[in-house]
Amino acid sequence: MALRKVAAVLAAVGIGLTACGQSSGGGDGTIELTIAQNAIAGGKNAAAADFVANWVIPKFEAAQKAKGKDVKVKFVPSGVDDEQYKTKLSLDLKSGKGADVIDIDGIWAGEFAEAGYIKPLADLVGAEADSWDGWAQIPESVQGLATYNGKKYALPVGTDGRVLYFNKTLFQKAGLPADWQPKSWQEILDAGTKLKSAGVPVPIQVNAGTAMGEATSMQGVLPLLAGAGGEVQKDGKWTGASQPLKDALGFYQKIYGGGLGDPKLQQEAKGRDKSFQQFAEGKIGILMEGDYFWRGVINPKDGVAPMADRDQSVGYALIPAMEPGKGLRGQDFVSMSGGALRTLNPNSKHPKEAFELLTFTLSPEALKEETKDGNVRITPRTDVNKEILAGEPLLTFISDKVLPLTAFRPPVAVYPQVSVALQESTAAVVGGTAPDQAAAAYQKKLEGLVGGAGNIIAP
Repeated sequence: MALRKVAAVLAAVGIGLTACGQSSGGGDGTIELTIAQNAIAGGKNAAAADFVANWVIPKFEAAQKAKGKDVKVKFVPSGVDDEQYKTKLSLDLKSGKGADVIDIDGIWAGEFAEAGYIKPLADLVGAEADSWDGWAQIPESVQGLATYNGKKYALPVGTDGRVLYFNKTLFQKAGLPADWQPKSWQEILDAGTKLKSAGVPVPIQVNAGTAMGEATSMQGVLPLLAGAGGEVQKDGKWTGASQPLKDALGFYQKIYGGGLGDPKLQQEAKGRDKSFQQFAEGKIGILMEGDYFWRGVINPKDGVAPMADRDQSVGYALIPAMEPGKGLRGQDFVSMSGGALRTLNPNSKHPKEAFELLTFTLSPEALKEETKDGNVRITPRTDVNKEILAGEPLLTFISDKVLPLTAFRPPVAVYPQVSVALQESTAAVVGGTAPDQAAAAYQKKLEGLVGGAGNIIAP
């Protein structure tokens, strides 16, 4: 959503612009800070809201008091659609209001930075922004989520990763190994062919088309693009009808044109949900998905498509490059990650103390507390992950094996539109269009989105 449209959208969604409790100094020397998230007790992201209100705030205030500072923190909740939250946040920052510490989606960072709504942390608090000891525990690839034009604008709150899931029972039926780890795209196709011969209804599911939205990009075309050595944007220029894109679309053609995937599933409004159900029912052999699939979909306890035998029947593997060494940065394996960021409001009256609050929320103590009692997730810190993920083999696998080689979407305003164009290119191929033709159509759309051919890398 273009930032110039936020006022209109604000009116449409009925959110009034309010002062979010901008920090101020009390008359008695008290420093007042505010922290805002799109979370609210009893509603959206309730666990996060409760954690900030009931643990972060009292613990931080006590720590500041021990240092001789009288600091009071107020939590500013929201419980709205992410785009509504973004709109309100944009208007607050533009008008000099808003909380001192704020959460944003990683893909908003570049847009907010370009608009001047957020600033490099070092510009706000000085050298201590770069000398924070937590940086040493955050993989460089994950730091990239919080970096724009070479400068750190925020701290990563968490991240995820994409892998290949496979049904071990179906693999055994097809004569495939339980410890399967393909080293090329051809090995995925070969496994799909064996699964098909063994009677598996849908040997391979890689998200495609526009109905699955961003899931097509993150669990489909972007990992494949990286596997062919490409990326959607590099050094400020966009990738058009390049060989890596043609290769990625060619892989789609081999799956859906070769009878190894279900083309109709990619066109259904609830196609992704249906694919989840089919995997849980033993009808899909190989599925490219994120760790959410393991935690929230096939979780035996409370998944939306629970698999009672998940831990015994579901395997996972790294996503291979097209061929060994042909992936992004010369890698043998690739992935894509997303994640949220936590940053400072440039309008804060107390940026030093606000930064201390920001880093406190991402301290080992805070992250261990936040991920207790069934709330385990991949944090940005390797030291914390090694401890809290000890009993979570899939999440440990992603933390240890996937995050060091992952990539991120470009954090720029036009990306969502570019993503839709990529989704359309996969839909065309699944529908029978030749990969080269679909790539050419994508480039034509891309030129219209990013200001002409001059902003596109020459094939």
